[in-house]
Amino acid sequence: MSTRPSSVADATTAPPAPTLGQAFAYWLRLGFLSFGGPAGQIALMHEDLVERRRWISEQRFLHALNYCMVLPGPEAQQLATYIGWLMHRSWGGLIAGGLFVLPSLLILIALSWVYMAWGQVPAVAGVLYGIKPAVTAIVVSAAVRIGSRTLKNRWLWGLAGAAFLAIFALGLPFPLIVGLAGVVGYLGGRLAPAQFAVGGGHGAQRASQGPAVIDDDTPTPAHARFSWPGFWRVVAACGGLWALALGALAWAWGWDGVLTRMAWFFTKAALLTFGGAYAVLPYVYQGAVDHFHWLTPGQMIDGLALGETTPGPLIMVVSYVGFVGGWGQALFGPQALPWAGVAAAAVVTFFTFLPSFFFIFLGAPFIESTHGKLQFTAPLTAITAAVVGVIVNLAVFFAYHVLWPRGWAGGFEWAAAVIGLAAALALFRFKVGVIPVVLGAGLLGGAWRLLA
Repeated sequence: MSTRPSSVADATTAPPAPTLGQAFAYWLRLGFLSFGGPAGQIALMHEDLVERRRWISEQRFLHALNYCMVLPGPEAQQLATYIGWLMHRSWGGLIAGGLFVLPSLLILIALSWVYMAWGQVPAVAGVLYGIKPAVTAIVVSAAVRIGSRTLKNRWLWGLAGAAFLAIFALGLPFPLIVGLAGVVGYLGGRLAPAQFAVGGGHGAQRASQGPAVIDDDTPTPAHARFSWPGFWRVVAACGGLWALALGALAWAWGWDGVLTRMAWFFTKAALLTFGGAYAVLPYVYQGAVDHFHWLTPGQMIDGLALGETTPGPLIMVVSYVGFVGGWGQALFGPQALPWAGVAAAAVVTFFTFLPSFFFIFLGAPFIESTHGKLQFTAPLTAITAAVVGVIVNLAVFFAYHVLWPRGWAGGFEWAAAVIGLAAALALFRFKVGVIPVVLGAGLLGGAWRLLA
């Protein structure tokens, strides 16, 4: 059934404003179709909301996107929250942002349940064997993609190389690397501003598709105007909700309880997701695998594979981390392992995405009042360059555990290497999408295990 609204046929007048129910139906549909990472998700929203439905104009869409791009967190989910809030107040933002995440959470919980219960079944293990080298190729592709967009001069190349050495050779924590890169960017922006300038990231604006519900000259709605009382209400509501939830976990399981530690850890992770999910995954790995031992390196790679094949932002892989951690820690006893996983996944998702709603509800009224054009700052440019080095380290980590799963002395996995090279060829040479690459690699892995 077509989703094209009939009002779009008249390009000379604005379509009728959508009701909250119509918006709910759209955001729910988007939640199940938002594959392709942030670029694909933003492109899908642009096609739907700007070109087809004309709920918002090109200029207002990009104005909101520019703000979301400078925030930590998943920019596509934040953009949905922003537009939902602009059209239908706080409830609209909660519905848009929540439905962007909820389908992915439910699908990931189901896949994680299957993985933990039947992951050692030969057929399933074979599929995962093939997916792991494909994930390694995908991470390399992400490093190349972000690097080609970011590393425009030797200063930024040097920052990327220094970040790689800092995490690979020195084992420095990811937050420290981000902080140091930001300081370098601040100083570089003052001493050599041309070297830390940022080019455009989203292409030229398209021609207008006709008047929109929220058009270029549409006055800012009353609820979207900045006010200090509204500012402090958001701070109190989001801060109070965070403190209440964390306090309830601490009261029930103590400050050293697994769920309480997850809540605090993923709150910090949510504030470090500059540059996308791939940037924060090393930090998640350092905490979840190395420090807390919630899951193994192999399980971490498998989780990224599952995250790549589900709709929603890739940072949703943290829900898998929570599920596996809750299951592995047997939070509710050995007879309730799945429910421990569900509870941990819900806790992790809540504390990962609460900051995104906070940033939109707090800052969007100010952005709407200025109607100025935001640009990346020099510190953010430097942080993004450092992120490239961190992602390269993640690729090295994955490659080692895929090709030498039993250590250097345990032998080289030639079949995994061949599958990884085939995945890289498909991604780089033939521009095949991530999902077909992952599915194809899984089929190759399953066939290899059956024949071996």
